[in-house]
Amino acid sequence: MEIILPDLCDQFPDVEVLDLIFNNYGGKQAFGGEVVTVKCFEDNSKVKDLVATEGHGKVMVVDGGGSLRAALLGDMLAEKAVNNGWQGLIIYGCIRDIDIIRTLNLGVQALNIHPRKTEKRGAGEVNVTLNFAGVTIKPHDYIYADNNGIILSHKKLI
Repeated sequence: MEIILPDLCDQFPDVEVLDLIFNNYGGKQAFGGEVVTVKCFEDNSKVKDLVATEGHGKVMVVDGGGSLRAALLGDMLAEKAVNNGWQGLIIYGCIRDIDIIRTLNLGVQALNIHPRKTEKRGAGEVNVTLNFAGVTIKPHDYIYADNNGIILSHKKLI
């Protein structure tokens, strides 16, 4: 089934819609899957670790604290995510290497772009509850995104 958010919202009126603060940057315009969460601030060590793992049917949701001072995802990590089957990443923060990321078969939504990389200090948490964009996101929820926005469900819709 194709992911079209307006149709999913019509069919499942109880889904939650994230605040419309994200931009769609990836080569895959519509994506969705089971949530894997990361909480980090200006350190993408945990993102780097996770994109190296098997991600088929999964979407990494990264709470970067909304920072606009450094990028939590770049081209090398995005390519690794593609190679490991991740459907996409939703980043409450920035990404970089936008021209390459736009060519990859990966869904990527983020607040903005920034040329600076983060420090690697090993900081962050994986599989924790996140709160941003007007919703609470838990590991194993389901998230779907396209050019219309992002929706969250506690059950698989597609």
